[in-house]
Amino acid sequence: MRWSRFNKVILITGTPGTGKTTVSRLLASKLNILHVDIGELVANENLASGMDKERKSLVADIPKVAKRVEEILRKSRGDIIVDGHYAADVVPKKLLSFAFVLRCDPDELKKRLERAGVTGRKNLENVAAEILDVCLSDAVGAYGTNKVCEIDTSGKIPRRVVDEILAVVHGETEASVGNVDWLKKLEVEGRVEEFLGWM
Repeated sequence: MRWSRFNKVILITGTPGTGKTTVSRLLASKLNILHVDIGELVANENLASGMDKERKSLVADIPKVAKRVEEILRKSRGDIIVDGHYAADVVPKKLLSFAFVLRCDPDELKKRLERAGVTGRKNLENVAAEILDVCLSDAVGAYGTNKVCEIDTSGKIPRRVVDEILAVVHGETEASVGNVDWLKKLEVEGRVEEFLGWM
């Protein structure tokens, strides 16, 4: 397998509700490059290993998804944007330009998810994953800190988030991690139990 022949990937990851797909579509349009939505890929190309009945969602078959992403990269004529909350599991480090982890304040994320029809346990789990830095940990574990950048989307329109990403891509701003700490914020506010007490 000759990875060096492939194009590069800008990966957009984050907890559901942080704005990955909206931001990815805008960014792809701005850069005039291909956008691959991992969730859509799994649903449309039968790349699931089963159904999580409790959460009413497909369970991605990671090896199959990784192979399909590789095929798309091989056929692509340019760089691509890959988005999904488990995208770090399917994009090899050698192909990565940047991994942007979108973050969102827990209160705002809870409301965003509710507006999208995500309630009950699934909402609680997603907000807890955001507070506990799950997607950030996955990205840093897969790629190290040099190519990973956190972007706080709280209170921002998607266009502004895209501008922040482009500033990093074009070298105008340094990629950075560790600038978001929802757990510390909730500890200061005395509200950790409110969000994580169910666990």
